Amino acid sequence: MAGKVVLHYINGRGRMESIRWLLTVAEVEFDEVHLTTRDQLKQLLSDGDLMFQQVPMVEIDGMKLIQTKAILNYIAEKYNLHGKDLKDRVMINMYSEGVMDLMEMIMLLPFTKDPKPKLANIEAKATERYLPVFEKVLSGQIYLVGGKVSVADVLLLECTLMLEEKFAGILGDFRNVKAFQGRMTRIPAIDEFLKPGSKRKPQPDDQYVKTVMEVFDLKSLPF
Repeated sequence: MAGKVVLHYINGRGRMESIRWLLTVAEVEFDEVHLTTRDQLKQLLSDGDLMFQQVPMVEIDGMKLIQTKAILNYIAEKYNLHGKDLKDRVMINMYSEGVMDLMEMIMLLPFTKDPKPKLANIEAKATERYLPVFEKVLSGQIYLVGGKVSVADVLLLECTLMLEEKFAGILGDFRNVKAFQGRMTRIPAIDEFLKPGSKRKPQPDDQYVKTVMEVFDLKSLPF
């Protein structure tokens, strides 16, 4: 029997948070090893655990997986969160990658020297490019693809919550998306994940940025 899933990453959201979300929805327990020093990352590299010399890294089913999308796809496939057939999966992947593009912009904000222009750009792209797509798709259907929860739904929920942290009321003109958010948060596993004391990480703070810069040996804000 395989051991518990183990996540190797900084103690913060970053590229691991979507993986935490998906494991939660799949009702898979996991442990975390938090990287706090450069030496910890060097040890993983020395041990040959990081194929492309980067994290996140997830130990699951006797494997050490890297690359966020690959990890998400593996979890989605294993726990029936990736559609019923090839056509479902390609739609799920398109929606997922669009959402991840938007979340990536938000993810980089703490490492931006002047976030104000970036925030304005994120809000514009969210309301003009991304949210209208999901508003249309969710008109008359509960979930994005195939009438059941998929990885795309989980990522969209995560993204809407991230957007509301930055732009209160951003979903005001997207009633279908807001209703979808409400439905998703009533799923018992998600309801628990959203409560204080769960493994969900808070918004990045100065300590998170400091740790990231130390672990990855960044000398100045990269953006």
